[in-house]
Amino acid sequence: MRIAIVCYPTHGGSGVVASELAMGLARTGHEVHVVSYATPFRLRRFHPGLRFHEVEIASYPLFRFPPYTLGLATKLAEVADECGGLDVIHAHYAVPNAVSAFLAREIIGSGRTRLVTTLHGTDITLVGADRSFDRVIRFTLERSDAVTAVSDYLAERTRRDFSPNLDVEVIPNFVDIRERRPGNEGCAREAWAPNGESILMHISNFRPVKRVSDVVRVFERVRRALPARLVFVGEGPERLFAQQLVRELDLVGDVIFLGQQDDIQGPLGCADLLLLPSEQESFGLTALEAMVNRVPVIATRIGGLPEVVTPDAGFLFDVGDVGGMAGAAVRLLRDEPLRRAMGVSGRARAVSRFARSRILPRYEALYARVTERERAAVAG
Repeated sequence: MRIAIVCYPTHGGSGVVASELAMGLARTGHEVHVVSYATPFRLRRFHPGLRFHEVEIASYPLFRFPPYTLGLATKLAEVADECGGLDVIHAHYAVPNAVSAFLAREIIGSGRTRLVTTLHGTDITLVGADRSFDRVIRFTLERSDAVTAVSDYLAERTRRDFSPNLDVEVIPNFVDIRERRPGNEGCAREAWAPNGESILMHISNFRPVKRVSDVVRVFERVRRALPARLVFVGEGPERLFAQQLVRELDLVGDVIFLGQQDDIQGPLGCADLLLLPSEQESFGLTALEAMVNRVPVIATRIGGLPEVVTPDAGFLFDVGDVGGMAGAAVRLLRDEPLRRAMGVSGRARAVSRFARSRILPRYEALYARVTERERAAVAG
């Protein structure tokens, strides 16, 4: 099957999942074309069966902003011409990827190409909440051949906010379950915790919804109770605010800002706990990455997180409950058998529910269904 995958190339969850899906499909023998404005960071190495197409953006004085939506649609149509036709365009994220994919399908015009749209969260909960996008998102979803969401929460939110009768299939995010962390022995954690301190970690894009100030305040309470270090992984608009709060709370010597990392498995190999106090998470891919690495998760009881983090894999609290999160962190860090048991349970859940080998066939089955409908319509 010839499949074009449209995604963002950044470190967010939608780009990660789309890239991993592309690699998995290519390994199973599909011809996969990834289309974006830059090479996704997970695809920087050579992958047989996978081709990358960079969107070229025209720059004219007439345009106040570069017309990326049109450039993406044009590139998709060009890819279809070059490869002899596409069976499926799979757009990850509604705006503008699904919009451009719809336009490309109309330009291609053969009636063969099917459009699958996968919703990842903020395309509905944040971008979709902007009324200026409301009608175009609804239009694109209703004209997709299939719509998927990464959690039950997001599927219900999509139907509630856009189209009550929309058929949204839930296909959760997935994770590479290969054993890469036999323990903390190989992570050189002494570089961060030279005196055996506990290591708490937060990984995100530092947007306001991630509530990095809560991360710092939780850590400040933990450090009062026991020796600990906090490692921030990522970049984003709230990083400077987090650094300022670290200085105000006199935590500079115990907090490390690691910056953006293409592979978070390495840092997670050193973590004792993951802190994820977000006010909005439609799935919580970072939590799943922690679970597969046997790292217990302390997070908020919002969005899709309860579908990922169960009580045997971590603790969930109300948004803003800094005291509750800090108390749970201290309990886990003092109780090594409990922490290890939660880590084992979290990995078992990740393997049984969210392994790539379980999720990839569901996408393949979806592609088969939508293309079979097209063939049946032609035969009829």
